[in-house]
Formats: sequence, C-alpha cells, structure tokens
Amino acid sequence: MYERHFGLQVRPFSILPDPHFLYLGRHHQIAYAMLEYGLVGQAGFTVITGAIGSGKTTLVHKLVHSIPGMPVTLGLISTTSIASGTLMEWIMMAFRQPFEGLSYPRLHRDFGDFLLRQAESGRRVVLVIDEAQNLKAERLEELRMLSNLNVDRMLLQLVLVGQPELRQMLREPSMRQLAQRVSSDFHLPPLARTDAVPYFEHRLRVAGGRPGIFSRPAIYEIFDYAKGTPRSLNIVADKCLVYGFSDGVAKIGRRIVGRVIADIEQYGIYNPSDNPVDMPVAALQA
Repeated sequence: MYERHFGLQVRPFSILPDPHFLYLGRHHQIAYAMLEYGLVGQAGFTVITGAIGSGKTTLVHKLVHSIPGMPVTLGLISTTSIASGTLMEWIMMAFRQPFEGLSYPRLHRDFGDFLLRQAESGRRVVLVIDEAQNLKAERLEELRMLSNLNVDRMLLQLVLVGQPELRQMLREPSMRQLAQRVSSDFHLPPLARTDAVPYFEHRLRVAGGRPGIFSRPAIYEIFDYAKGTPRSLNIVADKCLVYGFSDGVAKIGRRIVGRVIADIEQYGIYNPSDNPVDMPVAALQA
C-alpha cells in the first residue's frame, strides 16, 4: 500500500516473526547467545522467557534458520495448538514420526528408538516448545521424565520459550526437579531506549528503504508509547506509515505519531499503553 510512496520494497514493520528483520539489541543478543549455548553446549533444558511481543518467537525462527548444515534434528511445537491429544503425539508429529493409533507406551518406546537412531547417525535431537507457559504442570513433568532418556549420553535437548508465567511456574517448589535441569536460561526485557533509532534504521534498511523516513523525535515518541516492546513498536510504526501515505508526506514526524496514538487510544482494539512494564529481572534460580 505505502511501500512505493516511501521507497520500500516490503513492509518494514510487519508483526510476523521474520528472522531477517530481527534487530539484536544487547538483551536480544544475550538471549540468542543463550539459545546457541544451550544448543552447542548440549544443555538438557534451555528456557527463554519474555513479555508478549518481546521477540521470543522471532529468536526461535532465527535459531531454526541457523540449523541447516548442522548435525541437528529439530522439532518445533507451538503449544497454542496442543488442545487435544497427548504431548507424546505432538512430539512425534514435530519430528515427522508415526503416531496415529499408537498407545502411550508404544509412542514412548518408538521415540526412544528414534533418538537412538539419530545419535548413531551423529545427529543431536532438539525439541523447541514455543508459548510454553500454556503447558500444564503435568505436561512439564512429562517433559522432565522424557529427559530421563539422557542416561549415558545427551539424546534429547529441550528448549522452552514462553511468557513470564513460565518462569513463575518453574520456580514453584513442585517444579524443583525440572528447574535443576535448566542449564541455560534468560529473561528477555524490552528494548533499551538507546536501541530506538538503531531498531528503526535496521528494519527500514532490511525493507529496502532509507533510514530517515521517521524523524528522531517521532521514533522516540513511538518508543516511549510502546514501552520498548518490539511488536508494539511495529504496530504503531506501521500505522504511522499508513497515515503518512494518506497525507502524502515524505517523512513521519511527531504530528502524525500524535494522531496515530490518539486514534489508538480512542478507537484501537489493541492499546500498547496497556502493556505492563517488564523490567529486567534475575534469571531462573535452579
């Protein structure tokens, strides 16, 4: 819609988790490093948490894109899909293994055989579960029991990615045994204010545009309103480009940002100002 007007090849502020647009601020760099460390260091459990829209899923997609060429077999589950069936069925599906009509003991045995075959061929098996805060305690315990397959060697690595509720769940006394197996973890806070301009410039550059489409005061006003949350930044910035295109302007300034924010406050369904402020917190205590 507005791409040609602003000299862009694609929309720079889509909310889709495209790893090509991922801006690695300091905290996102640490989170991704922890994911890589968990992968390369063969951690039994890796846990990454962060508020809604903080960029967790995009980090996961970047990890997935980095896997080809590595001796790793990856399975990905988004627990928003796990509404029916057993967790073992979803795990087998994630690795494209037969599961229909099989009993739980048979599924467990077949998955163990699959892990052994992968290990014998020199490949490591990594299961990534996104939105893991939706897992019930019994499913988390099931994952812990599944990790017991790692007896003599690391056959299965698990990566749990979720909202802050996941961190709180793992801190419960009943989850102590699982928490003690978490060897790599990080909580992803919002972007720092010093990331505001680099974030905009990065996404505009990847979209094929010039960095000066937004004035600096406009960028900071968007950043402050969105509280540094990447998804909220993208939602507001995208609306600003639509308004700017409608007005026929070449640069987005504070006037347009003010109109967009006012309209979001009055008419919007999703209001970034309602987001809780997520301050950096200490990592999981195992």
